[in-house]
Amino acid sequence: MSLSESWNEVFIGLGSNLDNPIQHIQQAISAITQLTTVEFIACSSLYNSLPVGPQDQPNFVNAVLRIKTCLTPQNLLKALQNIENDHGRVRNQHWGARTLDLDILLYGTDIVKEPNLQIPHAEISNRGFVLYPLAEIVAEDLFIPGKAYLSELLTACQADGLWKIQS
Repeated sequence: MSLSESWNEVFIGLGSNLDNPIQHIQQAISAITQLTTVEFIACSSLYNSLPVGPQDQPNFVNAVLRIKTCLTPQNLLKALQNIENDHGRVRNQHWGARTLDLDILLYGTDIVKEPNLQIPHAEISNRGFVLYPLAEIVAEDLFIPGKAYLSELLTACQADGLWKIQS
């Protein structure tokens, strides 16, 4: 894990399916990019996706945010969890409904395996609602550390139930 003060390119997955999801996503993007140690680069369109896990919940709104930061992965995780908490995030059910879910997808080329944090995100290869928005804001020749090229992951991952709702 990189512990230097250097700036790293980071991709954050955003998701919400409760209490005006589009507003939660937009406010989270604003809160993240207003952190003094974060520089906004790009954000994907918003997508509607089917829930993973329990199906008795509303569809999700998802996006991917591209930033630069000098925060360490753990400090970024803490900042993101604070933003989730500010949005009323409750962790009652794994893959359950939520007001806001913020995941560090990629942190430069780092591979992080800690009890509370895995980068690249453990499910990045299997999530169309992550891969397709990610492909909007990076070249498909992006290599996902320890996985494959984004173009290869896109070929293997269906976009079933995923559609763009806002550019």
